Amino acid sequence: MSANLFFWLTLIALLGFYTVDAIANRLNVRALRPELPPEFRGVYDENEYRKLLRYNAATARFDFVDSTFNLAVLLVFWFCGGFEILDRIVRHANIGPIACGLSFIGALWFGHWLINLPFDIYSTFRIEQQFGFNKTTPRTFVADQIKSLLLTIILGGALLALVLTLFEKGGARAWLHAWIAVSALLFVFVYIAPAIILPLFNKFTPLEDGELKRAILDYGRAQNFPIGGIFVMDGSRRSTKSNAFFTGFGKTKKIALFDTLIANHSVAELVAVLAHEIGHYKLRHVLQHLIVAIANIGIFLLLAEFFMHSRGLFDAFGISHTSVYAGLALFLVLYNPLSRLLSIARLWQSRRHEFAADSFAATTTSEPQTMIDALKKLSRTNLANLAPHPLYVALYHSHPPILQRIAALQRVG
Repeated sequence: MSANLFFWLTLIALLGFYTVDAIANRLNVRALRPELPPEFRGVYDENEYRKLLRYNAATARFDFVDSTFNLAVLLVFWFCGGFEILDRIVRHANIGPIACGLSFIGALWFGHWLINLPFDIYSTFRIEQQFGFNKTTPRTFVADQIKSLLLTIILGGALLALVLTLFEKGGARAWLHAWIAVSALLFVFVYIAPAIILPLFNKFTPLEDGELKRAILDYGRAQNFPIGGIFVMDGSRRSTKSNAFFTGFGKTKKIALFDTLIANHSVAELVAVLAHEIGHYKLRHVLQHLIVAIANIGIFLLLAEFFMHSRGLFDAFGISHTSVYAGLALFLVLYNPLSRLLSIARLWQSRRHEFAADSFAATTTSEPQTMIDALKKLSRTNLANLAPHPLYVALYHSHPPILQRIAALQRVG
């Protein structure tokens, strides 16, 4: 395997981001405050807060081991000629470029899934179990894994086959044709997911008539926001953690409330949480995120077409024969550092949107304190880190730290 510019760029970027992640992880653990912040007195007792500290320290150690193992496996596979061996195997089958591409990239994806499966099992049945979150049975876990595998094979395989075909036969503007096709399919997926994909994993029951439903519908009418289906999701089937979300658009749009959320919050707090989610729609955050996702797909495909035929890229990973499918897979490894940089910008944008949605909820309900109370309860239920390190927030967090959100809401009040 020759050491060229692609080789060194990829290796330095992988090791560099691993080092930055390890430092951020360590700083985040050191930032855990041994004393309870004044804003949370009366929300946590001493034992609950110590549990929060232990949980966040345990997940940090787990994340470090996970990332270290994944990097080590990638480097061993790379340096031992794994990409070339796999390419020879699929080529020897003599099944055509598209089938070869599906086999090559599918084998890499399946290998990644397989080596991470023990970590998923340990996280679910050891860490989440230890701290009282896990409600997933082994049967549910296995069923989820099988469903995810089948969906990835069917939907992911079809999408990959389309992209490979367009790059094989699309000519000079193959990336543009692929971008249009993938973007169109993304819209289709967002539309059908609430009706077809999500019910494969969770049960969605229409919210019963009563005080909560009336309060939500009254709020929606006051904000001129037509609310279609309001559903209770059986989140407690897998975890005690709470959440709420909007998904889909048009006729498939759903408001989903975890049953654990309903059990732990007052009607006013639940309306505030829903007002926050409605704020994302009213402020066009959902559309903005979708546009950014489509732009990122276009950037990737454009750069992929430029680099995937470079002999140097194949030399860097030790592959003797050039091909569209191998070039696409190898470029994905090379693209990862740029993707991480773009994700930092996306996360920054997401955190700004969360502040704006909080402000929308506080203003339209005229009850900022209710939103604050809801956020405090959510953080207690999920044992969220109350004051994560700024570097860790920049690298990973789509939501601002809870103390910053509370301070912003107090200014609204």
